[in-house]
Amino acid sequence: MSGEEQRQGAQDERDFEEQLRELLAEDAYTIRPSPAPYPAIRRQGVVERRRRVAAAGAALVTLAAMPVGAYALGGGGRGGSTATNPTTSASATRAPSPTPSATPRGPARPGTERQLFDGITFEQAADGLENCLAYDAGGLQASGDPGRGTAEDYRILLAMRSTGDSNAPGDGMFVVAVQEKSPDRTSLMCRINDGQTEGISGFSDDTGLMEDEGPVYVNPNAGKLYQQSVIDRGNWKLPFRWGVVGMVKPSVAEVTVSYGGSSSKAALDDGFFVASGELNQQVTVAPHIKGYDAGGKLVYDSDGDKYYQRTLP
Repeated sequence: MSGEEQRQGAQDERDFEEQLRELLAEDAYTIRPSPAPYPAIRRQGVVERRRRVAAAGAALVTLAAMPVGAYALGGGGRGGSTATNPTTSASATRAPSPTPSATPRGPARPGTERQLFDGITFEQAADGLENCLAYDAGGLQASGDPGRGTAEDYRILLAMRSTGDSNAPGDGMFVVAVQEKSPDRTSLMCRINDGQTEGISGFSDDTGLMEDEGPVYVNPNAGKLYQQSVIDRGNWKLPFRWGVVGMVKPSVAEVTVSYGGSSSKAALDDGFFVASGELNQQVTVAPHIKGYDAGGKLVYDSDGDKYYQRTLP
């Protein structure tokens, strides 16, 4: 190749580079990345969270795997003995009033008496809730976190006997309450054994985020109510008191829950449903839930709900 041809080739390359730079500069002002599909990302996140939590046996598997030395209202203490029929402990009395006339009114009552099981009274459930909140506040004092509010912010949804397992030894009771004035109606769930709170967890109402979601929804974080620890898979302690708590849309007039050989007609309470029964056989399938409208038409069946974990971990 002659010197003239080489010079011409070099010039052509420079001309091409200049044209390319001009085109890129122009495109930099016109090309914009498409906006992130936030609603779709959030919905997908909710779906994956529900599946992960359900598959893991619910977040409350850690309920009793917390440091021993539970905080009890009225002072610190350590839980230990078994309480087949939960009773109010002297260490779980309500906090004293700042003045004689300022008596705390405590949580609101459940919508029906059918939401309190095993002879547990509303007063015992209310004391249990206050015990849980005191336990929670005691763990947050150093951080300055305001915690989960006071008992009067809540309404009791469920109280029932808690059957102990390898992860949470000793029978006690579960208390579930809803903080109705919170934007997402946060629910609180805790286990109390012999007057001592052993663990606490919260879950919110995240219904309405899925376009194809049904009119009945069981939050997977409440799965601890109807299953024992994965450590005891295939070797549950029987009989086993189980419970189910979830949300329903206004179109639902009746909810039934069947589990193993027992079944229950759920109590409906201002957008929530609550059911409980006693299991006398080992199971591998989660509770079967059905919802009906006012005319008796089936409007929901958990067997057809792709977001409901139908098998136990």
